[in-house]
Amino acid sequence: MARPHIEPFVELIEGYKKFRLRGFVGAEYKTLSLDPDTGACTLKVKFNGGFKRPPGLSYSDMELFILNGEMTVGGQTCREGHYFFVPAGVAMGAVEVPQGCEALLYFNDAEPHFEPSAENHHFALAAGYISVNSYEDRPWASGSIVSPSTATGVMLKLLRYDPLTEAMTFLYCMTPEYIQDNISYHDCAEESYHIWGTSWMMQFGDLPTGGYFWRPPYINHGSFRSKYGCIALGRTDSKLHNYFHFNPWSNPSENLHRAAAFLYRQRPQLFKWIAATDHNHPHGPQGQVEAAGPAEAPPDFERKDYASDPQVAYLQRQVFSFLEADRSAPRALTPQGAARHMDHSHTHDHDGLGPHTHGPGGHHHHT
Repeated sequence: MARPHIEPFVELIEGYKKFRLRGFVGAEYKTLSLDPDTGACTLKVKFNGGFKRPPGLSYSDMELFILNGEMTVGGQTCREGHYFFVPAGVAMGAVEVPQGCEALLYFNDAEPHFEPSAENHHFALAAGYISVNSYEDRPWASGSIVSPSTATGVMLKLLRYDPLTEAMTFLYCMTPEYIQDNISYHDCAEESYHIWGTSWMMQFGDLPTGGYFWRPPYINHGSFRSKYGCIALGRTDSKLHNYFHFNPWSNPSENLHRAAAFLYRQRPQLFKWIAATDHNHPHGPQGQVEAAGPAEAPPDFERKDYASDPQVAYLQRQVFSFLEADRSAPRALTPQGAARHMDHSHTHDHDGLGPHTHGPGGHHHHT
């Protein structure tokens, strides 16, 4: 199983426990969330004054965000708001904490681990290492970084973006008197820690300073309020897409099917490919979907009859491979010209080969 839904959780009322793992002796921790299968976890850690450890690495991607105090890493003094992303196998510099500090510590793939080493593992993605003062060296941007966007009044600082999974780590703030009146859910898991301030959510009430949640995909949340504003550190494990609606009673299964219905309407060929079996990649021979007919429409609790919409039905009736779809893209703009090019039985001299005819199979026949 993955991490369970935890919301709301206020860690300030919980006590610290002593670390007994190599590389963390002299520190204390609170567990905010934990995957019982992989050991991946989110911790709040108190590094006591005098804490030291040599350079070393972990076999999990690791993220560290300093909440207060100072920490020296590889000779660099880092203060509150400093953020690190350390890819698995990348050696982090020697750590010293002269007077104590508190931080959020994330192990994304496996349980906490430390291996003394001054060298990176030979398979480590060293270029992925990030060390930045997020408070001073990253600009605020509007919430429109994520689309569809939240209501005006949310600002983001993007600290890390994974180009493969589209996972993100980011600071966000709600301005005073922020209000958003709808409900949302996502395809991704989402977590947040309130660094300062309180927000309110219809399903879960107040989340104050020190408040935390781990929210699996398709969980309803909202509407939202923040009387005096707040600032928080957020993370997702894949692309953050906002599905908005106004039904507080829908459950995660209904929300999942509604998300699939969006894909069915907006990217029907991709939906068919996902629903098909025995395929590998859309541009490989195993990825060509030759469906016998339209795919079954997933239920949408807000638009129950969407599949009967003429345009949706027309797109679903189209049956062709991705490669054919790529080549036929101009057909909507120039139907006759596109069809003429697709049958390969025409003459032209625009490709530098001189006048010639495309016969069956696309072979050139010079004239």
